Amino acid sequence: MNIGILGAGNIAGSMARTICGMAAQGRPVTLYAVASRSQEKADAFAKAYGIPHAYGSYAAMLNDPLVELVYIATPHSHHAEQIRQCVAAGKPVLCEKSFTANAKQAEDVLREAEAAGVYVAEAIWTRYMPARGMIADIIASGEIGEPRFLSANLAYDVEHKERISQPELAGGALLDVGVYPLNFASMVFGNDIVRVESSVQKLGTGVDRTENITYFYRDGKMAQLMASVAFNSDRRGIVYGTKGFLTVDNVNNPHEIALYDKNQRETPREVRPVPAQITGYEYEVEACLRDIAAGQLEPAEMPHAETLEIMRQMDALRAAWKIRYPFE
Repeated sequence: MNIGILGAGNIAGSMARTICGMAAQGRPVTLYAVASRSQEKADAFAKAYGIPHAYGSYAAMLNDPLVELVYIATPHSHHAEQIRQCVAAGKPVLCEKSFTANAKQAEDVLREAEAAGVYVAEAIWTRYMPARGMIADIIASGEIGEPRFLSANLAYDVEHKERISQPELAGGALLDVGVYPLNFASMVFGNDIVRVESSVQKLGTGVDRTENITYFYRDGKMAQLMASVAFNSDRRGIVYGTKGFLTVDNVNNPHEIALYDKNQRETPREVRPVPAQITGYEYEVEACLRDIAAGQLEPAEMPHAETLEIMRQMDALRAAWKIRYPFE
């Protein structure tokens, strides 16, 4: 499958390394093209990763009939329009999180994709990783008893970056890093949320800098979630049960899951490593290969209904914080 990358920033580089690594392992993928708003930037990116085709506009790449999958790696504010352009060109899409800037945009582009019969997937990589199944299996086995509470945090000191600080780019902590704790809670506890409490600190530009979110679930469970762009955190996820608890070393890219007994809180009784990976992005690419070959329009790991659910959760949080983007 010929993959074109739309955007030439850091995250695009991670995907480029992933596709090269998959190809080296014999997977049926080719890093075929890259597109940027600047021909110079596209050429430099193509040279760095050995990409045969570099386009100085997004439209030019979408007009290439040999591009079979487009990975969108641009700011959140641009995603909806770029997904729409891919769909109009009949190109299957793997779009970085957050999928769009708000739920209305997501609803609109997914409706268009369904009508056109074009595959669209959100690239929220933790949904596709083996760690997700490992956590689910541990909980289902009863090893930690009945889950009652979880916590998850993700913070990076990146508030100086333009895509984070600027409202017109749908900046802020929530859509960039907060989406990971929200997805962690969704994967473990589901989405039957009956009450939300939250607090936020904002940047001078008006976007969210640091937030603390508590979800209360109908069945009595609770989730405590934190995200920030003002400092680095330990990135841990913890699920507490009646017989013990499990820890995930990094909710953004898990490498190991540790199990603790109820009364032994300092030393894990077992540590289960997550399978070795190229970058971690390969799992979402593999899902695209599988689904497109099967004629599917969405991935089972992150169906469109789940994408919309998370977007609506983030909309509700921003509404409570009185944060609106200029284009809304």
